[in-house]
Amino acid sequence: MEPARAPRTPTGRLAPSPTGALHLGHARTFLLAWWHARARGGRVLLRIEDLDKTRLRPGMVEQCLRDLEWLGLDWDGAPLLQSADTGAMTRAVRDLVERGAAYPCTCSRKDIERALSAPHAAEAEPRYPGTCRARWSSPQEAERASGAPAGIRLRVPDGELELMDGVAGRVRRDVQAEVGDFLLARRDGAFAYQLAVVVDDARTGVDEVLRGDDLLPSAARQAHLQRALGLSAPAWFHVPLVVDEDGTRLAKRRGDLALASLRAAGVDPRALVAWAARSAGQPCDERADARDVLSDFDLTRLPRAPCVLAAREREALQRAR
Repeated sequence: MEPARAPRTPTGRLAPSPTGALHLGHARTFLLAWWHARARGGRVLLRIEDLDKTRLRPGMVEQCLRDLEWLGLDWDGAPLLQSADTGAMTRAVRDLVERGAAYPCTCSRKDIERALSAPHAAEAEPRYPGTCRARWSSPQEAERASGAPAGIRLRVPDGELELMDGVAGRVRRDVQAEVGDFLLARRDGAFAYQLAVVVDDARTGVDEVLRGDDLLPSAARQAHLQRALGLSAPAWFHVPLVVDEDGTRLAKRRGDLALASLRAAGVDPRALVAWAARSAGQPCDERADARDVLSDFDLTRLPRAPCVLAAREREALQRAR
Protein backbone atom coordinates (compact mmCIF):
# COMPACT_ATOMS: atom_id res chain seq x y z
CA MET A 1 0.00 0.00 0.00
CA GLU A 2 1.43 3.36 -1.04
CA PRO A 3 1.85 5.99 1.69
CA ALA A 4 -0.64 8.86 1.58
CA ARG A 5 0.67 11.89 -0.26
CA ALA A 6 0.97 15.16 1.59
CA PRO A 7 -1.51 17.82 0.42
CA ARG A 8 -0.11 20.01 -2.32
CA THR A 9 0.95 23.47 -1.20
CA PRO A 10 -0.38 25.85 -3.85
CA THR A 11 1.63 28.70 -5.30
CA GLY A 12 -0.40 31.64 -6.50
CA ARG A 13 0.60 35.06 -7.65
CA LEU A 14 -0.31 38.73 -7.77
CA ALA A 15 0.57 40.29 -11.11
CA PRO A 16 -0.21 44.01 -11.32
CA SER A 17 0.70 46.00 -14.41
CA PRO A 18 2.17 49.47 -13.73
CA THR A 19 0.28 51.14 -16.58
CA GLY A 20 -2.07 53.08 -14.32
CA ALA A 21 -3.40 53.32 -10.80
CA LEU A 22 -4.87 50.23 -9.15
CA HIS A 23 -8.54 50.65 -8.25
CA LEU A 24 -11.22 48.94 -6.17
CA GLY A 25 -11.74 46.23 -8.78
CA HIS A 26 -8.06 45.31 -8.70
CA ALA A 27 -8.15 45.31 -4.90
CA ARG A 28 -10.99 42.79 -4.79
CA THR A 29 -9.32 40.43 -7.27
CA PHE A 30 -5.92 40.65 -5.56
CA LEU A 31 -7.49 40.04 -2.16
CA LEU A 32 -9.33 36.98 -3.52
CA ALA A 33 -6.12 35.61 -5.04
CA TRP A 34 -4.25 36.16 -1.77
CA TRP A 35 -7.01 34.69 0.40
CA HIS A 36 -7.41 31.66 -1.85
CA ALA A 37 -3.71 30.75 -1.62
CA ARG A 38 -3.00 31.77 1.98
CA ALA A 39 -6.14 30.11 3.40
CA ARG A 40 -4.70 26.77 2.25
CA GLY A 41 -1.19 27.46 3.49
CA GLY A 42 0.01 28.42 0.04
CA ARG A 43 2.73 30.69 -1.27
CA VAL A 44 2.02 34.00 -3.00
CA LEU A 45 4.49 35.52 -5.46
CA LEU A 46 4.45 39.10 -6.68
CA ARG A 47 5.26 39.81 -10.33
CA ILE A 48 5.21 43.29 -11.83
CA GLU A 49 4.20 42.90 -15.47
CA ASP A 50 6.18 45.77 -16.97
CA LEU A 51 7.08 44.50 -20.45
CA ASP A 52 4.96 46.98 -22.39
CA LYS A 53 7.28 49.96 -22.13
CA THR A 54 5.03 52.14 -24.28
CA ARG A 55 2.32 52.13 -21.58
CA LEU A 56 4.38 52.29 -18.39
CA ARG A 57 3.93 55.31 -16.17
CA PRO A 58 6.70 56.70 -13.96
CA GLY A 59 6.41 55.82 -10.30
CA MET A 60 3.68 53.22 -10.85
CA VAL A 61 5.77 50.25 -9.73
CA GLU A 62 6.37 51.81 -6.34
CA GLN A 63 2.72 52.89 -6.11
CA CYS A 64 1.54 49.34 -6.83
CA LEU A 65 3.68 48.01 -3.99
CA ARG A 66 2.37 50.64 -1.57
CA ASP A 67 -1.22 49.93 -2.56
CA LEU A 68 -0.88 46.18 -2.00
CA GLU A 69 0.83 46.70 1.36
CA TRP A 70 -1.90 49.18 2.35
CA LEU A 71 -4.47 46.42 1.74
CA GLY A 72 -2.53 44.18 4.12
CA LEU A 73 -1.17 41.81 1.48
CA ASP A 74 2.24 40.20 1.61
CA TRP A 75 4.19 37.90 -0.69
CA ASP A 76 6.97 35.36 -0.60
CA GLY A 77 10.38 36.52 -1.77
CA ALA A 78 11.30 39.73 -3.53
CA PRO A 79 8.98 41.21 -6.16
CA LEU A 80 9.85 40.04 -9.67
CA LEU A 81 10.11 42.67 -12.38
CA GLN A 82 9.11 40.82 -15.53
CA SER A 83 11.47 42.90 -17.66
CA ALA A 84 14.49 42.06 -15.48
CA ASP A 85 15.02 38.61 -16.99
CA THR A 86 13.56 37.69 -20.37
CA GLY A 87 16.08 34.96 -21.19
CA ALA A 88 13.56 32.16 -20.69
CA MET A 89 11.16 33.90 -23.07
CA THR A 90 13.87 34.16 -25.72
CA ARG A 91 14.66 30.47 -25.39
CA ALA A 92 10.99 29.48 -25.53
CA VAL A 93 10.41 31.40 -28.77
CA ARG A 94 13.56 30.01 -30.35
CA ASP A 95 12.55 26.46 -29.43
CA LEU A 96 9.04 26.87 -30.85
CA VAL A 97 10.32 28.29 -34.14
CA GLU A 98 12.96 25.56 -34.53
CA ARG A 99 10.29 22.87 -34.02
CA GLY A 100 7.85 24.51 -36.44
CA ALA A 101 5.34 25.20 -33.65
CA ALA A 102 5.69 28.94 -34.28
CA TYR A 103 6.67 31.00 -37.30
CA PRO A 104 7.83 34.49 -38.28
CA CYS A 105 5.27 37.06 -39.39
CA THR A 106 5.94 40.44 -41.01
CA CYS A 107 2.31 41.57 -41.19
CA SER A 108 1.40 44.90 -39.66
CA ARG A 109 -1.96 45.48 -37.99
CA LYS A 110 -3.10 47.34 -41.10
CA ASP A 111 -2.04 44.40 -43.27
CA ILE A 112 -4.19 42.09 -41.13
CA GLU A 113 -7.20 44.39 -41.21
CA ARG A 114 -6.97 44.80 -45.01
CA ALA A 115 -7.04 41.01 -45.37
CA LEU A 116 -10.29 40.71 -43.39
CA SER A 117 -13.86 41.46 -44.26
CA ALA A 118 -15.34 44.70 -42.98
CA PRO A 119 -17.16 43.24 -39.92
CA HIS A 120 -13.92 41.86 -38.51
CA ALA A 121 -11.76 44.86 -39.34
CA ALA A 122 -13.47 46.98 -36.67
CA GLU A 123 -12.83 44.56 -33.82
CA ALA A 124 -10.29 45.43 -31.12
CA GLU A 125 -8.34 42.26 -31.88
CA PRO A 126 -8.77 41.18 -35.50
CA ARG A 127 -8.37 37.50 -36.30
CA TYR A 128 -5.06 36.76 -37.96
CA PRO A 129 -5.80 35.20 -41.37
CA GLY A 130 -2.59 33.16 -41.55
CA THR A 131 -0.85 35.22 -44.24
CA CYS A 132 2.68 34.27 -43.18
CA ARG A 133 1.95 30.74 -41.93
CA ALA A 134 3.96 28.90 -44.61
CA ARG A 135 6.20 31.63 -45.99
CA TRP A 136 9.46 31.50 -44.03
CA SER A 137 11.30 29.15 -41.71
CA SER A 138 13.19 31.72 -39.62
CA PRO A 139 12.91 35.38 -38.60
CA GLN A 140 16.18 36.12 -40.41
CA GLU A 141 14.83 34.70 -43.68
CA ALA A 142 11.58 36.63 -43.27
CA GLU A 143 13.36 39.92 -42.65
CA ARG A 144 15.78 39.46 -45.57
CA ALA A 145 12.97 38.61 -47.96
CA SER A 146 10.49 41.27 -46.84
CA GLY A 147 12.74 44.07 -45.67
CA ALA A 148 10.51 44.37 -42.60
CA PRO A 149 10.99 43.27 -38.98
CA ALA A 150 9.36 39.96 -38.08
CA GLY A 151 7.22 39.03 -35.12
CA ILE A 152 6.58 35.45 -34.03
CA ARG A 153 3.17 33.69 -34.00
CA LEU A 154 2.11 30.43 -32.43
CA ARG A 155 0.72 27.87 -34.88
CA VAL A 156 -2.70 27.31 -33.28
CA PRO A 157 -4.52 24.08 -34.20
CA ASP A 158 -8.08 24.08 -35.48
CA GLY A 159 -10.95 23.11 -33.21
CA GLU A 160 -12.15 23.71 -29.68
CA LEU A 161 -9.99 23.39 -26.60
CA GLU A 162 -11.58 22.46 -23.29
CA LEU A 163 -10.38 23.55 -19.90
CA MET A 164 -11.76 23.46 -16.38
CA ASP A 165 -12.03 26.65 -14.39
CA GLY A 166 -12.55 26.65 -10.62
CA VAL A 167 -15.16 29.42 -10.93
CA ALA A 168 -16.50 29.35 -14.48
CA GLY A 169 -16.60 25.55 -14.71
CA ARG A 170 -16.09 23.74 -18.01
CA VAL A 171 -14.99 26.16 -20.74
CA ARG A 172 -14.66 25.47 -24.46
CA ARG A 173 -12.91 27.93 -26.78
CA ASP A 174 -11.86 27.77 -30.42
CA VAL A 175 -8.80 30.01 -30.42
CA GLN A 176 -8.08 29.50 -34.11
CA ALA A 177 -11.59 30.67 -34.98
CA GLU A 178 -11.48 33.58 -32.51
CA VAL A 179 -8.04 35.13 -33.06
CA GLY A 180 -6.06 32.70 -35.21
CA ASP A 181 -2.33 32.27 -34.74
CA PHE A 182 -1.55 34.81 -32.01
CA LEU A 183 1.62 36.78 -31.39
CA LEU A 184 4.34 35.57 -29.04
CA ALA A 185 6.78 38.35 -29.89
CA ARG A 186 5.94 41.62 -31.59
CA ARG A 187 7.71 43.05 -34.61
CA ASP A 188 9.52 45.54 -32.36
CA GLY A 189 11.03 42.62 -30.41
CA ALA A 190 8.83 42.97 -27.32
CA PHE A 191 7.43 39.75 -25.90
CA ALA A 192 3.65 39.43 -25.94
CA TYR A 193 1.57 39.09 -22.79
CA GLN A 194 0.51 35.50 -23.51
CA LEU A 195 4.10 34.25 -23.81
CA ALA A 196 5.42 36.23 -20.86
CA VAL A 197 2.69 34.97 -18.51
CA VAL A 198 3.14 31.31 -19.48
CA VAL A 199 6.93 31.36 -19.25
CA ASP A 200 7.12 33.28 -15.98
CA ASP A 201 4.41 31.23 -14.27
CA ALA A 202 6.25 28.04 -15.23
CA ARG A 203 9.72 29.16 -14.21
CA THR A 204 8.58 30.49 -10.84
CA GLY A 205 6.44 27.47 -9.94
CA VAL A 206 3.03 29.17 -10.07
CA ASP A 207 0.45 26.39 -10.22
CA GLU A 208 -2.77 28.32 -9.67
CA VAL A 209 -3.94 31.55 -11.23
CA LEU A 210 -6.84 33.59 -9.86
CA ARG A 211 -7.64 36.69 -11.90
CA GLY A 212 -10.54 38.59 -13.46
CA ASP A 213 -12.87 36.79 -15.83
CA ASP A 214 -12.09 39.28 -18.59
CA LEU A 215 -8.95 37.15 -19.02
CA LEU A 216 -10.81 33.88 -19.45
CA PRO A 217 -10.21 33.94 -23.24
CA SER A 218 -6.49 34.23 -22.51
CA ALA A 219 -6.57 30.97 -20.55
CA ALA A 220 -7.35 29.04 -23.74
CA ARG A 221 -4.55 30.76 -25.64
CA GLN A 222 -2.15 30.12 -22.80
CA ALA A 223 -3.24 26.48 -22.65
CA HIS A 224 -2.32 26.06 -26.34
CA LEU A 225 1.06 27.63 -25.66
CA GLN A 226 1.65 25.49 -22.57
CA ARG A 227 0.96 22.37 -24.62
CA ALA A 228 3.35 23.51 -27.34
CA LEU A 229 6.08 24.07 -24.73
CA GLY A 230 5.37 20.84 -22.86
CA LEU A 231 4.28 22.70 -19.71
CA SER A 232 1.51 21.84 -17.28
CA ALA A 233 -1.39 24.28 -17.06
CA PRO A 234 -2.06 25.88 -13.68
CA ALA A 235 -5.40 25.57 -11.93
CA TRP A 236 -7.53 28.43 -13.28
CA PHE A 237 -9.92 30.59 -11.25
CA HIS A 238 -11.50 33.47 -13.19
CA VAL A 239 -13.60 35.67 -10.90
CA PRO A 240 -16.33 38.14 -11.91
CA LEU A 241 -15.27 41.78 -12.20
CA VAL A 242 -16.45 44.81 -10.26
CA VAL A 243 -18.77 46.98 -12.36
CA ASP A 244 -20.65 50.26 -11.98
CA GLU A 245 -24.43 50.30 -11.60
CA ASP A 246 -24.78 50.52 -15.38
CA GLY A 247 -22.68 47.39 -15.82
CA THR A 248 -19.51 49.16 -16.94
CA ARG A 249 -16.30 47.63 -15.59
CA LEU A 250 -14.10 49.87 -13.49
CA ALA A 251 -11.19 51.45 -15.36
CA LYS A 252 -7.81 52.77 -14.31
CA ARG A 253 -8.86 56.24 -15.42
CA ARG A 254 -11.42 56.38 -12.56
CA GLY A 255 -9.21 58.39 -10.26
CA ASP A 256 -11.83 58.64 -7.50
CA LEU A 257 -11.70 54.86 -7.06
CA ALA A 258 -7.91 54.57 -7.27
CA LEU A 259 -6.35 52.96 -4.21
CA ALA A 260 -3.68 55.66 -4.10
CA SER A 261 -6.38 58.36 -3.95
CA LEU A 262 -8.29 56.54 -1.22
CA ARG A 263 -5.07 55.99 0.70
CA ALA A 264 -4.08 59.66 0.40
CA ALA A 265 -7.55 60.70 1.61
CA GLY A 266 -7.08 58.69 4.82
CA VAL A 267 -9.59 55.96 4.02
CA ASP A 268 -9.40 53.02 6.41
CA PRO A 269 -8.26 50.03 4.29
CA ARG A 270 -10.12 47.69 6.65
CA ALA A 271 -13.42 49.04 5.30
CA LEU A 272 -12.33 48.22 1.77
CA VAL A 273 -11.14 44.74 2.80
CA ALA A 274 -14.47 44.06 4.53
CA TRP A 275 -16.43 45.24 1.47
CA ALA A 276 -14.36 42.94 -0.79
CA ALA A 277 -14.91 39.99 1.54
CA ARG A 278 -18.67 40.50 1.89
CA SER A 279 -19.09 41.05 -1.85
CA ALA A 280 -17.38 37.68 -2.34
CA GLY A 281 -19.77 35.90 0.01
CA GLN A 282 -17.34 35.69 2.92
CA PRO A 283 -18.52 36.31 6.52
CA CYS A 284 -16.91 39.49 7.72
CA ASP A 285 -17.29 42.39 10.17
CA GLU A 286 -17.74 45.98 9.01
CA ARG A 287 -13.97 46.45 9.15
CA ALA A 288 -11.36 43.74 8.89
CA ASP A 289 -7.68 43.20 8.25
CA ALA A 290 -6.90 40.96 5.29
CA ARG A 291 -5.75 38.18 7.62
CA ASP A 292 -9.03 38.25 9.55
CA VAL A 293 -10.76 36.70 6.53
CA LEU A 294 -8.42 33.73 6.13
CA SER A 295 -9.83 31.37 8.74
CA ASP A 296 -13.31 31.20 7.14
CA PHE A 297 -12.42 31.86 3.50
CA ASP A 298 -14.15 29.59 0.98
CA LEU A 299 -14.06 30.43 -2.72
CA THR A 300 -17.15 28.31 -3.39
CA ARG A 301 -19.22 31.07 -1.73
CA LEU A 302 -18.20 33.53 -4.45
CA PRO A 303 -21.22 34.82 -6.44
CA ARG A 304 -20.95 34.06 -10.16
CA ALA A 305 -22.45 37.39 -11.23
CA PRO A 306 -20.42 40.61 -11.63
CA CYS A 307 -19.91 42.55 -8.42
CA VAL A 308 -22.01 45.72 -8.75
CA LEU A 309 -20.53 48.65 -6.84
CA ALA A 310 -23.58 50.74 -5.97
CA ALA A 311 -23.19 54.50 -5.59
CA ARG A 312 -23.99 54.35 -1.88
CA GLU A 313 -21.31 51.69 -1.33
CA ARG A 314 -18.77 53.69 -3.26
CA GLU A 315 -19.53 56.82 -1.28
CA ALA A 316 -19.39 54.92 2.01
CA LEU A 317 -15.97 53.53 1.16
CA GLN A 318 -14.71 56.97 0.18
CA ARG A 319 -15.86 58.34 3.56
CA ALA A 320 -14.56 55.46 5.69
CA ARG A 321 -12.08 56.79 8.26
